[in-house]
Amino acid sequence: MAKRDFYEVLGLQKGADEKALKAAYRNHAKKFHPDANPGDKAAEAKFKEISEAYDILKDPQKKAAYDRFGHQAFENGAGGGHRAGGAGFGPEFNSSMSDIFEDLFGDFMGGGGGQRTSQRGRGGGGAARGADLRYNMEISLTEAYSGKTAQIRVPTSVSCDTCKGSGAKPGTAPKTCTTCKGAGAVRSQSGFFTVERACPTCQGRGQVISDPCGTCGGQGRVTRERNLSVNIPQGVEDGTRIRLANEGEAGLRGGPTGDLYIFLTVRPHEFFQRDGADLFCKVPISMAVATLGGEIEVPTIDGKKARVTIAEGAQSGKQYRLKGKGMPVLRSAQSGDMYIQVNVETPVNLSRRQREILKEFSEEARNNSPESEGFFAKAKAFWDGFGS
Repeated sequence: MAKRDFYEVLGLQKGADEKALKAAYRNHAKKFHPDANPGDKAAEAKFKEISEAYDILKDPQKKAAYDRFGHQAFENGAGGGHRAGGAGFGPEFNSSMSDIFEDLFGDFMGGGGGQRTSQRGRGGGGAARGADLRYNMEISLTEAYSGKTAQIRVPTSVSCDTCKGSGAKPGTAPKTCTTCKGAGAVRSQSGFFTVERACPTCQGRGQVISDPCGTCGGQGRVTRERNLSVNIPQGVEDGTRIRLANEGEAGLRGGPTGDLYIFLTVRPHEFFQRDGADLFCKVPISMAVATLGGEIEVPTIDGKKARVTIAEGAQSGKQYRLKGKGMPVLRSAQSGDMYIQVNVETPVNLSRRQREILKEFSEEARNNSPESEGFFAKAKAFWDGFGS
């Protein structure tokens, strides 16, 4: 039976690049691997076919020869380890698989390569790093401005005082696992590959405890509440994360401690809206002050007052900048600015005399409202255009 084109086997166009070859091989190998299809001879034959195709095409020199001469380039024993006809697997096949084996078959062979590495890395110590913890803290905008030292209570796992974190009853000690000889992993042959898994006896720790500590049940840690002091620096923003090293959960059986992460939420302020280091404050002013001008006092984030001079004829939305009156920049000597935005307030609950005064003003006003006069002049022209 004539051998199929290698590109056709992988479902690719001739001349496909290395990235496309690797992706196609992964997809096909996962589908037809013998471990995923136990007892399926057709799947096994298909797996051999795609493996042979990839073994040739992944090598630039072999790929160039194949692109030029096809299967004839590897007949009569050529092709680096393949027998005539390409039906066998030589030493180069195992070598060619090593670079992608872990991330290729990790999903259905007992976990990813990184997990197996960490199990081996624990060796015979049996000590696993403790988990990182998260604590949500809410502060006010003024506290974010000035900074503070907060006291918090965190429920966490701490090292067992009875067994000093070993997990074994006082006077005894953990023993080396006889199944994995302290390696934390065992190996088994699966088809063409050697598969490494966490040791089922010690769960990858490399040690077993025959007489566990009565206080912690062999875990080497117990749950308690801890009082911690947290320094909140000036200028922190909503969502800021503060890391407290080695304040997380204690490691299993004397392993290293995790970290504690403080996530900050800044409450909205009744006066100020924040944008980075700048603050914005909307201030209502009377029609008289907007018209004639004057001075107003506004609050600042440090609890003090600032005087702002309102120019004559101020309009709603006019902004005034107070330099350096904003929030401090985190870990910097700089500060943002504060912006006052005035909103002209329309008077309500007028007395009869006030109404008479305003009516007289309205009748005598000429060219005092250029924006409104300009708008209605344009509107009249717009209506006239429809009428004509």
